[in-house]
Amino acid sequence: MSLDINKRLTLSYYKTITAINESHNIYLVKHSETGKVCVKKILDVYNTDIYRRLYNNHIEGTPRIIDFDEEDGRLTVIEEYICGTSLSEMISSGTLTADEIINYMISLCTILEKLHSQTPPIIHRDIKPSNVIITGYNELFLLDFNAAKHYNESENSNTVLLGTEGYAAPEQYGFGSSSPKTDIYALGILLKEMLDSANLRDTIYTHIVDKCTKLDPKERYKNVTALKSALKCQKPIVEKKAPNGILQFLPPGFRTLTPWKMIVATLSYLFFGALFLTMEIGELTGYLLWLERIFIFLMFLGVVAGSCNYMDIQSYIPIFKTKNKFLHFLFVILLDVGIVFGLLILLFILEQPYYE
Repeated sequence: MSLDINKRLTLSYYKTITAINESHNIYLVKHSETGKVCVKKILDVYNTDIYRRLYNNHIEGTPRIIDFDEEDGRLTVIEEYICGTSLSEMISSGTLTADEIINYMISLCTILEKLHSQTPPIIHRDIKPSNVIITGYNELFLLDFNAAKHYNESENSNTVLLGTEGYAAPEQYGFGSSSPKTDIYALGILLKEMLDSANLRDTIYTHIVDKCTKLDPKERYKNVTALKSALKCQKPIVEKKAPNGILQFLPPGFRTLTPWKMIVATLSYLFFGALFLTMEIGELTGYLLWLERIFIFLMFLGVVAGSCNYMDIQSYIPIFKTKNKFLHFLFVILLDVGIVFGLLILLFILEQPYYE
């Protein structure tokens, strides 16, 4: 059922600034009178009742629904613009800490507690990294209610298959009916992905992932409150940071004492060491030849150290605080170039007495 003409007139005040996602009809818009910047979505798949509920009863931790209108099988939604970094970007950057992972999980549980406590409960059904935004104030927001629906205990299976592959629970593919436990399944997948990105796979939180992602919903946590309690009750994760003591001084490949890594590192160092220390450089002989051989080998070691974050060197350089994966990669290259350039200058200084 379409809303009245006044509603459409109100929506016409929002002028497009730019496309956020053209293929999904998501735009950044600005109110022509107030100047307020919002997000405009034109949806083909939606549940009008969900957006009406969120419009009348804003849930903290979700974008505020400012206006909406349904016409000709499409729903136009104007919602609050949340500025921040998607959890997808943070996972890709590999910069998430253990504390951040658990705090973000607890925040998601808190939001879902409010959604699931509605009458009837609202099930999100599309929890994934790209639908989670972290603001500059480290506040978490859950976005995109296109696939959301009300929980109906009498349903035997989903009539419409919605969700994102890899995060959707089995019941979203016709193996039962969506319920609040459907969101718990997605939270388990999300937790696993965050732990993997931070190299924290083998932790005390692994069993939480396993319980969340049981194929049978009855074997998952009974609700998000139980999951939230499980997260809080566990001991803090021991992060895999740079080793302490003598281990931190060992070269890359040896610091974790992982056998296969040490074997690969040993063979690599021996091969490149032999290569550089036996190479011929023009007509150089004696002192200069050995000096240049040694410095070329040191350049190789310097690049390895810079790229592998030896002695946690990157944490002392402000530019490495970026969460952008491409920029981080670019800065690693710049660091390696800087190390090589510094060694070249030192080599030039050491060779000067010979040429004078």
